[in-house]
Amino acid sequence: MAEKVALVTGAGSGIGRASALALAQAGYAVVLAGRRAEALQQTAEVIGGGKATLVVPTDVTQVAEVDALFAAIERRFGRLDVLFNNAGGNVRGVAFEDLSYENWLSVINVNFNGMFLVAQGAFRMMKAQRPQGGRIINNGSISAHAPRPDSAPYTASKHAVTGLTKCISLDGRQYDIACSQIDIGNAYTEFSERMSRGVKQANGEIAVEAMMDVAQVGEAIVHMANLPLDTNIQFMTIMATKMPFVGRG
Repeated sequence: MAEKVALVTGAGSGIGRASALALAQAGYAVVLAGRRAEALQQTAEVIGGGKATLVVPTDVTQVAEVDALFAAIERRFGRLDVLFNNAGGNVRGVAFEDLSYENWLSVINVNFNGMFLVAQGAFRMMKAQRPQGGRIINNGSISAHAPRPDSAPYTASKHAVTGLTKCISLDGRQYDIACSQIDIGNAYTEFSERMSRGVKQANGEIAVEAMMDVAQVGEAIVHMANLPLDTNIQFMTIMATKMPFVGRG
C-alpha cells in the first residue's frame, strides 16, 4: 500500500492507542492527537520501528487547537486519508435528577462538539485535497443504541453521534468522503476495566460483564479504513460476545 495518512484522536490510551498501533502496523502514517502530550509520546514509542508518526497535543473542544491540528497535518503530510474520531469522556454515573449541568456539558463538549469540530476539519481537508476524498470513522458506542442506568450525558452524546455520522455520510458523497460509525461494547481498557469487576445493570443489580481484547477494535478499524472509497461499512457493532446488550434491560 502506498503510504496513507490516518489521524486518531484520543490516541494516548485505550481504544485510541490500540487503533493507532493497528493502523501503523498496516502501513499508515499516523497522526496522534489528544490532550496529554506525555501519553501521546508513549503511544508513539509503542508504535516505534521508524513508523511515520506525528504527535499533536490537542483539546478537541477548542476551535483554535483543532485548526492547528489540521494545519500541522497539512504541513507534514499534505493530505489526510482516514480519521478515527475517537476522543471521548464520561463522568461518574448519578441519578438523572442529581446530574449537574456542568457534568452534562463536560461530556457533551468532548463526545459531540469535539467530534463535530474534528470531523469538520477532516471533511474540509479531504474535500480540498487531490485526489479528493477520504474516510471518517466516528466512535459511537453500544450506548448509541441502548443506555446504561444513570448515563444520560454519555448516552445522549452517542445518540447524537449517530445523527452526525449520517449527515456526514450524505453530505460527503459528492466529494468521495465516506463516513461510518463503530459501536464498541466492553473492549478492555483502563476506561472500561470497572466492568470486569461489576457494573450496575438495568434492574439495579451489580454484575460482572464479559470483556474483549481491545486489539480486536484496532483490527476492525483497519478493516474499515482499508476499504475502497466506493464501499462503506455504515455502522459496525463490535462487542464482547457475552456482554448484556441484546436483551439488555
